[in-house]
Amino acid sequence: MEKLSSLIACALILAIARNPIFTNAGDPDILKDFLVPPGLNESTITRQYFTFTNFRYFETKANLTGRTTAFIAKATKKEFPALEGQSVSMAKIIYPPSGINPPHTHPRSAELLIVLEGILEVGFVDTENRLFLQTLQANDLFIFPKGLVHFQVNTQPDCKAVALGVFGSASAGTVSIPASVFGSGIDREILAKAFHTDNQTISELVQANK
Repeated sequence: MEKLSSLIACALILAIARNPIFTNAGDPDILKDFLVPPGLNESTITRQYFTFTNFRYFETKANLTGRTTAFIAKATKKEFPALEGQSVSMAKIIYPPSGINPPHTHPRSAELLIVLEGILEVGFVDTENRLFLQTLQANDLFIFPKGLVHFQVNTQPDCKAVALGVFGSASAGTVSIPASVFGSGIDREILAKAFHTDNQTISELVQANK
């Protein structure tokens, strides 16, 4: 019996090796052309439901005076319900002169960055701690692999930069590294040990990320 069990186990391992199981970590497929929020009747949906205009005046309303971090307007399924089930979303990003989009990750999607205006230095760090840096100009594209820490910096001190971030998920999610580390309530002594610094320095960082 023991020998038979071993043979069955070997057969299962071989079967799995010859027929690997592929999993889809993206948004789930839908069985309809599109989804509508609860309470809405699909038959009453018009073209307006599939239209998003919030980017139209975003750039003119962004006050860059004294700003050091980027302004970001999102079009995810939260802001644009028609994206539910469509596995796509977008963000428009405005960088003040010398401004930065701090290190962050998107746990549910890669990001394709498209520079519309200005010059950006961008980069990401892979799981082997290698840093990939690139300087981009208008009409250039750069891909940030899914889940990896990345950032963008406007290298020009006297003019703004503008870009679009395109995601392969209706809700890519964003985890800000500074905010999640210093603004999440992790014990300050733990952070001081982790970053080889003192509690006073950590306290200043925590205060800055409130």
